[in-house]
Amino acid sequence: MIRDAPVGRTIGLVALVVVALLGTAYALGRSLVPDPPRSPSSATGQHQADQPRADDTPRPTPDGDRTSRPTETGQDGRAHPDGTPTPHPADGPFGTQTTSGTALVALTFDDGPDPRYTPQVLAILREHRVRATFCVVGENAQSHPDLVRAIVADGHTLCNHSWNHDVTLGQHSPADIRADLLRTSEAIRAAVPDAPIAYYRQPGGAWTGPVVSVARQLGMTPLHWTVDTSDWQMPGAGQIAATVATGVEPGSVVLLHDAGGDRQGTVDALHRILPDLTSRFEVEALPADPT
Repeated sequence: MIRDAPVGRTIGLVALVVVALLGTAYALGRSLVPDPPRSPSSATGQHQADQPRADDTPRPTPDGDRTSRPTETGQDGRAHPDGTPTPHPADGPFGTQTTSGTALVALTFDDGPDPRYTPQVLAILREHRVRATFCVVGENAQSHPDLVRAIVADGHTLCNHSWNHDVTLGQHSPADIRADLLRTSEAIRAAVPDAPIAYYRQPGGAWTGPVVSVARQLGMTPLHWTVDTSDWQMPGAGQIAATVATGVEPGSVVLLHDAGGDRQGTVDALHRILPDLTSRFEVEALPADPT
């Protein structure tokens, strides 16, 4: 029994060494196995902040403001105190103005003056206390200066509409365009020397970059429209009035004609148009100084 004691101790030491080696091997193997990936729901920190939100609530910007949502305003982002939208005026072809830029509705009359129809249009506007914008053809202004004076005397705004209603004018050279517009303005000013000519309207709405550029160089705002009544096609007073009644909204610029053909349908339509429009909108001439 005494000689067996060293053998027992040796066996015990061997057992301890084996256990130690097994423990070391387990620890080493565990360190080589990667951790299982975390689910997105358990992520934290920056990763969590980058996850899509459950709603579309705007996030605060660095300065503390929230990114803006669309508002009930006009195209230029402005709004009147009563909430009426203010459309952006320069959104037409080649940056032309299509609206009044305010809640006002503007009636415009092209191709005059005409000795048969312009006096009738002026009388109806006067009856309803409405001022409008007249786009005047140069050769007509030269032939009827008395009517140009009557337009200005009633407080209406003037618009240059080229010398002889040349639809292709915008395709001419800038020098020729300039000469045409200047000739027209000179004919208008021969009748009303001090009246501003604030706008230019291209015949047929056939805008080009050069004609817009020349008009602006001459201090005139290129004026398009929002509502085309197509009255030049003579659809009848009822159709003209219906087009205006259904198409007009705050800021609209309405295209009508007081010359260039048989415009009795337009004249008759005005008797229906004006009571309706003035009951729903403020109808006024475009400002003689658009700046």
